[in-house]
Amino acid sequence: MGKSKNKKNNSRRDFLKTGLLAGAGTLLTGGIVSTFNATASGETVKLLGQDGKIVEVDKAHVKNVGKKTEEQLQQLGREGIPGKKWVMVIDLSKCRNEQRCMSACQDEHQLWTSKDGNGDKVQHHINVLEMKREGGAGFFMPKPCQHCDNPPCTKVCPVDATFKRQDGIVLIDNERCIGCRFCMAACPYSARVFNWSDPKEVPKQHKGKEYNVELNVPQRRGTVTKCVFSADKLREGELPSCVSACGNEVFWFGDQNEDAVTNGTTKETVRLSTLLEEGAAYTLLPELGTSPSVYYLPERNRKFPFKSAKKEGTDEHHH
Repeated sequence: MGKSKNKKNNSRRDFLKTGLLAGAGTLLTGGIVSTFNATASGETVKLLGQDGKIVEVDKAHVKNVGKKTEEQLQQLGREGIPGKKWVMVIDLSKCRNEQRCMSACQDEHQLWTSKDGNGDKVQHHINVLEMKREGGAGFFMPKPCQHCDNPPCTKVCPVDATFKRQDGIVLIDNERCIGCRFCMAACPYSARVFNWSDPKEVPKQHKGKEYNVELNVPQRRGTVTKCVFSADKLREGELPSCVSACGNEVFWFGDQNEDAVTNGTTKETVRLSTLLEEGAAYTLLPELGTSPSVYYLPERNRKFPFKSAKKEGTDEHHH
């Protein structure tokens, strides 16, 4: 009996080491083990039964407990991440218009370049604008969705396709969107675009996955799309794609509740309040009362000369 008891204890200890505990979703219940109609694979996995005993089950008969259903993904996407208030800070003195942020976002979110009668048309969630102050030098300004605390776009949607979460992010559910474009008309920052044509191929890293409103892939023709602050990456503890892709220390991103933001280039973390105060930060169109979650540091103390990317005779944006 003693030998049998020790063997049982060792078996349980081995099982604990594998991490296959009930907390990881490996309880032997009807919700995890399928009806045994599937063809056996010959490979077995260890599961902890409801009686506390360890049993081996053919791998083909075990459902993928880590995979969330589309309904679960939608619910998580609408709720957001509890206790967080995401913010972005953009240092205009460091933007050199390399557009790595744009490319990374396009690759991640299935955006594309299509040809029409006027030439190439680029679909993007974040744009880099060439700006010029009256009587001053030009500068480049990355402009994503501002993820307003008081977003006018969400108030005009007739089908609740666009919404604001508890963590401050504003998203669009393209499975609810009917393409009325009321939200585009209501957005004072022109941060939304319409999918006039079918998107390019789904990025390989997203193929076969359930639709996730946090990632908003696959894109759908006839719907509105916009910057999502890489909400899916935030859930995994990663920085947004645009922030990570920039090599010039332009972007800071973090949690306002923690008063901390991290630079995507150096990975340095600083106090948000200090950065905003010492950098004389501002938001776009504050008079509208939208309360954006994107802050800008002015283009003072530029480390490099400004070189216009515009062709002679083209219009400039004035600020």
